[in-house]
Amino acid sequence: MKNAVGREIPEEILKATGKEPFQGNHYKDGVPFRKAGPIVRPVMDNQHSKLVENIHEALVKCKAHSGMTVSFHHHFREGDLIVCMVMKEIHKMGLKNITLAATSLGKAHDDLVPMIEDGTITRIEASGVRGKIGEAISQGKLQGLAIMRSHGGRVRSLVTGETKVDIAFVGAPTSDDYGNLRGIGGKTDCGVLSYSHVDGDQAEYVVAITDCLVPFPNFPAHISMTKVDYVCVVDAIGIPEKIATGAAKPTTDQRKLMMAEYCTQVVVNTPYFKEGFSYQTGVGGASIASTISLTKIMKERGIKMGFGVGGLTKPMCDLLDQGLVRVLLDTQAFDLDAVSNVINPAHHRITAGAYANPFNKGAFVNRLDYVILAALEVDVHFNCNVVVGSDGVITGAQGGHPDTAQGAKCTIVICPLLQGRIPAICSDVTTVTTPGESVDIVVTDYGVAVNPNRHDLLEVLKAADCVPLRKIEELRDTAYSITGVPQPVEFGERVVGIIEARDGTIMDVVREVKDVTFDS
Repeated sequence: MKNAVGREIPEEILKATGKEPFQGNHYKDGVPFRKAGPIVRPVMDNQHSKLVENIHEALVKCKAHSGMTVSFHHHFREGDLIVCMVMKEIHKMGLKNITLAATSLGKAHDDLVPMIEDGTITRIEASGVRGKIGEAISQGKLQGLAIMRSHGGRVRSLVTGETKVDIAFVGAPTSDDYGNLRGIGGKTDCGVLSYSHVDGDQAEYVVAITDCLVPFPNFPAHISMTKVDYVCVVDAIGIPEKIATGAAKPTTDQRKLMMAEYCTQVVVNTPYFKEGFSYQTGVGGASIASTISLTKIMKERGIKMGFGVGGLTKPMCDLLDQGLVRVLLDTQAFDLDAVSNVINPAHHRITAGAYANPFNKGAFVNRLDYVILAALEVDVHFNCNVVVGSDGVITGAQGGHPDTAQGAKCTIVICPLLQGRIPAICSDVTTVTTPGESVDIVVTDYGVAVNPNRHDLLEVLKAADCVPLRKIEELRDTAYSITGVPQPVEFGERVVGIIEARDGTIMDVVREVKDVTFDS
């Protein structure tokens, strides 16, 4: 069955998951549902202790069993130690058929691959995966499906009861003995605990893991003791300096700096750039550079931002320190400068649900004027791919990409014409993660393309004559003239993963790859 972005969704996948094919961004607008909730075990004993000796004891007290679902957050990014720490204990206990429901998985979790191969982990739910786990899934080593959701889509799956977490593990930089948790004040600060709020609300058991136990009460708590069953103290929960690895770095690449300048010119010459505008940027080098160049024009024109939102970096925090933005709304700190900046009283923590859940009464993404995003591929239909590499291997994460793209008034995707020798502007993306109806403008190093559905933006940019405008098909043709038309990826028959739309319908499927060589 073809969905609204023209992707064939196999009937057996629809039956196995009970899901529908994607039918457009607004298919489920206003459709009511009843929230799910966990069993609550009241604690009225004033002698009750939540402290446990180790993770094993926590697992036993939480009735860990084969077939359960465990959840984790990724605020420590490539410095995370929690996931492997817990899963190694589960493996040691001989438990099997575990669903791993993490907000995201990366290279820090490569040690989980043997647990996928031996059936300890048989299903993964995450915004996406990088590193050896992505390779293992693409090779068909995961027995069940990998379900990849946006950050907002993950919250939706929990509050609707589609995903039922048995035990949620929250890595907390500080905790008291009763489970008041904070993202700061310890030796492994990550700034915020935004992704775990929904797990605290919805999981059957919640275990806090900390390497810094502080006196009660640890206030103001970012996650309350009223949500936490047990507290476990370990030597280390993460490596702070690895929070800012990978994408979250500024760039000196001249091509990326040129794209950043094009992006800035698009922003300042479109109607939403005015006093009090709202803005989010991704963590790619060009996206970060665009924030830096935008700052200069804001100063020149005396324009201040109303709010900035999302995963935050130093350039966004610099806007706050310079009085150029009224408030920052934070779901994840992408570098240590953003972690330390959370002490600013105008730097506010928000939950992932408030940020992007499509199934609430209005998320922050709906109030965005601009969002600046990156992509692995963009096609002539403006569909974006941020999860699957051009070789068919899972190598990225949706994150908030589909959430913000749909919510913002002006969605700008920065994407070079070529990724190495591979066309990034193409006829059809390998896998659709964000539908073209959500994308307004694509910025490349060879020019800027405006979605034909946004004739209003095209006209103002033509009048401004500020960037080289191209049709998206022209950009595709230029890319192909340099590299030739790429051969399509050869996939096997087996579906190893699904890309969910924000509303829980199926955007695309990911199939097992053929004949791909992986580094040992």
